[in-house]
Amino acid sequence: MGNKMATREAYGKTLAKLAAENENVVVLDADLSKSTKTADFKAVAPERFINMGIAEGNMMSVAAGMSTCGKIPFVSTFAMFAAGRAFEQIRNSIGYPHLNVKVCATHAGITVGEDGASHQAIEDLALMRSIPGMTVINPSDDIETEAAIRAVTEMQGPCYVRLGRLAVNTINDNSEYKFEIGKAVTLREGKDATIIATGLMVDTALEAYNVLSEEGIKVKVINMHTIKPIDREAIEKAARETGVIITVEEHNVIGGLGSAVSEVITETHPVPVLKVGIKDTFGESGKPVELLKAYGLTCDDIVKTVKKGINIK
Repeated sequence: MGNKMATREAYGKTLAKLAAENENVVVLDADLSKSTKTADFKAVAPERFINMGIAEGNMMSVAAGMSTCGKIPFVSTFAMFAAGRAFEQIRNSIGYPHLNVKVCATHAGITVGEDGASHQAIEDLALMRSIPGMTVINPSDDIETEAAIRAVTEMQGPCYVRLGRLAVNTINDNSEYKFEIGKAVTLREGKDATIIATGLMVDTALEAYNVLSEEGIKVKVINMHTIKPIDREAIEKAARETGVIITVEEHNVIGGLGSAVSEVITETHPVPVLKVGIKDTFGESGKPVELLKAYGLTCDDIVKTVKKGINIK
């Protein structure tokens, strides 16, 4: 606890371990291996690493072909270029034939920082979860990232794993943590409201829990690491027990976690769902922490939204 590591770094370290453990793992990168950290894999298994150049669509199609030969391709570039530029190839060459390709995209969200709106993927979860049969995972820290990468290695079928540039606090206990695709993790219990968070915002949600607790407000905090298939049971249980849900994501409020939770709730147990996220606007260049503040993704923003939710439930 208390350590800081970017999820992209944990991804690179895990790939390096998998190189020795599974000879079928291959890695493809679009000329960004130092940034995506796939260079860690290249250092130990250069014969199974391919730099595809700045040709993301082609990279996805090559990975699709390799998967039909028994390989397990991990394909990496920035989220904007994976989910955005290569969407058609992911949909038609990987999703449609339901091939065993793991798209692990880094530098997602506004915490890319100074690179600005052109590189800040705030639509990637929406795009990837719209592809039939695609598993979509957004880990919260380094411990969860390693567990998620190991889990997607074992499962069959296409996956999208969202990874970040910014170093984040370790919030999970390595000795106790159990990761299961499609199963949310309840981190705190409470009856007044539920915060469902994903990715780096899970840590901020825990901060908000502490602030609210000091004011006598007890909230349930759920880490929704898998956006698809989403844990319907956990969402419905939270709705029944607390009567209001606040979703928290470093993504557009349209099409991401908030939308996915709302889709479940409206069908089974309608309660208010308030969304903390990027409010349908592009990002801008700036330091990651300043951007989180500018776009309403701070502990204070969560606390205010929880109180608003409690008042209207």
